[in-house]
Amino acid sequence: MFVVALIPIVLGVLVGWSGLLGWRERLPRARGAGVRTAATLRSDEAFRIANKVAGLPTLIAGLVGVLAGVAGLFMPGTAGPIVAGVLGLAGMAVLVAGGGLLGHRAASAIPVPEPVAAGGCSGCACGGCEVLTRR
Repeated sequence: MFVVALIPIVLGVLVGWSGLLGWRERLPRARGAGVRTAATLRSDEAFRIANKVAGLPTLIAGLVGVLAGVAGLFMPGTAGPIVAGVLGLAGMAVLVAGGGLLGHRAASAIPVPEPVAAGGCSGCACGGCEVLTRR
């Protein structure tokens, strides 16, 4: 039953580390971790803000997983570690989903960045740009 108790511990460390990086605004966008929705991936600022908001619930989710695994190590019998592990994993999933939802909402509140026109035009309507004179 030692292995059953290690599953939430290992997952808790990984989830907690991801939450800590997001909370400290150090989570790289190029990796697969973090809140990854259409709203969060539209700009670097949206990704940073979303993962900062989701960081604390994700960090707490990792702590829940680690504590559930440690509790499972000290439970007698076979059912104790299994119940502790399942409850820990369920708690982690709920907290990570809640943090992801909060992060998505924070990223949705950030205005959409203005698209840059071709050729370096900043949209000044000077009439000299091909993009503005085509019909």
